[in-house]
Amino acid sequence: MSHIRSVVVGCGAYLPEQVLTNAQLAEMVDTSDDWIVQRTGIRERHIASEGEYTSHLAVKAAEAALKDAQMAAQDIDLIVLATSTPDNTFPATAVAVQHALGITQGAAFDLQAVCSGFIFALATADNFLRSGAARRALVIGAETFSRILDWNDRGTCVLFGDGAGALVLEAQPHEGGRIEGRGILTSHLRSDGRHKSKLYVDGGPSSTRTVGYLRMEGREVFKHAVGMITDVIVDAFNATGLCADSIDWFVPHQANKRIIDASAQKLRIDPGKVVMTVERHGNTSAASIPLALAVAVEDGRIKRGDVVLLEAMGGGFTWGSVMVRW
Repeated sequence: MSHIRSVVVGCGAYLPEQVLTNAQLAEMVDTSDDWIVQRTGIRERHIASEGEYTSHLAVKAAEAALKDAQMAAQDIDLIVLATSTPDNTFPATAVAVQHALGITQGAAFDLQAVCSGFIFALATADNFLRSGAARRALVIGAETFSRILDWNDRGTCVLFGDGAGALVLEAQPHEGGRIEGRGILTSHLRSDGRHKSKLYVDGGPSSTRTVGYLRMEGREVFKHAVGMITDVIVDAFNATGLCADSIDWFVPHQANKRIIDASAQKLRIDPGKVVMTVERHGNTSAASIPLALAVAVEDGRIKRGDVVLLEAMGGGFTWGSVMVRW
């Protein structure tokens, strides 16, 4: 029986030109390159320049993804932009991207699930495409986290960076079993608001009338991360009948090398299958997975037909997984 599958047909990314190294950070706060690398695996991150907004990063990533898909912007009828750092409280940054690309049809909206945002956005766009509500979607993760960091707090300012990544999804007919053929095979989303105080921003229009700064209980986040991540990955394996040996690539949220290593070890995923870019990008929140995908596609690791497992966890807590055949 034929049904619709959301197929990845384009991938793109953008990083701001300015690079902030650990050595430069050590001149700003009480830290060192060794301290940061040992605890996070991060060596450098990109920082948006003055006047460079989340929408600007998102547009450039979207343009790269459209070029890769060999599509015109007018072919897109849905934009889902995952971000926790929008240009404005409203309207949605997605409509700024829509306008910049010259798209006048369809729908564009933001989605906020912090570091899990891109996973939530992919699952949302997938549902639009499979239902027939849209035909081609731009799914973007874009962040300027440097704007919500307390640069005197060495526990957070060393972790995050700015960037954007995007995928183009196209609704295509599929005949065959659940795991055959290209496209999104399964997605699993979770949230638990009891953990809000462990990772949050201490401001907002309704509460403080300010933007606020990112606050995090690092040890608590680490403690919960591995268990939550493995939970939704096991769900993905159960839904598809696949296992760690069956996947070709594991592309996790790029938050911390120790979390990534521990998750892969617990799931018995071969370290050689793990795509890791946290060393160069830092934690770019909703942008981290599409940025990592773009790197692995460009260097030839991820190829058409590969089974790619994606996962993320973010403030809230939110967490989720997506399995896709490229």
